[in-house]
Amino acid sequence: MAMLSNFDLLRRVPLFARLTEVQAQVIGAAVIKRRYKRGEVLVEQGCKSDALFLLLTGRARVTAADSRGREVILATLGPGDYLGEMSIIDNEPHSATVRAEVHTDVLVLGRAEFTRCLLENASMGLVLMRGLVKRLRQADRKIESLALLDVYGRVAHALLERAETDAQGRMLIAGKISRQDLAKSIGASREMVSRVMKDLENRGFIELLPEGATLLRTHLQTLG
Repeated sequence: MAMLSNFDLLRRVPLFARLTEVQAQVIGAAVIKRRYKRGEVLVEQGCKSDALFLLLTGRARVTAADSRGREVILATLGPGDYLGEMSIIDNEPHSATVRAEVHTDVLVLGRAEFTRCLLENASMGLVLMRGLVKRLRQADRKIESLALLDVYGRVAHALLERAETDAQGRMLIAGKISRQDLAKSIGASREMVSRVMKDLENRGFIELLPEGATLLRTHLQTLG
């Protein structure tokens, strides 16, 4: 099978879907394709990179840490997501570290090319603003959860965010849920999260299925 050009890959990224063919060709010639191995850092908190990163394949984790090394998981990014736009816009260091969770392919676009593209294409600016608003709303919900909910509520909220609805209308989380990752995303200890998860299972709020998925019962929403 023939390898896709940067132009073809660019067309698969929603942020650039509305570029004209000429604009896409210009940007396609400017981007660089990179592959990050599991554990490699794409951008680092407190540093500048002056580039926009567009995820093509794989998965990346967004984290922030304090001076004592305590870490919180802010988000998980997948194909079609992008990062680095905030640092380009305000010329400030990155507010979080993004690290590849698996082998991850990205397209890297420099500041000058990204800025020119943004100025020349109003629809791209609108998509970018919607993306920023979406992240702001997610941050607001996380702040609200941390401030107003107890550990049970925060665990329930995090589980509901991770769940997807299957063909039967069930809320499922595929694969094993890492207690450590869940703890880092809600600001609690791993031990506390394990106890809460076990209690939720015993009380029928969640069910561990034989294939490894976790089924969320509807009444879990009353906690989160």
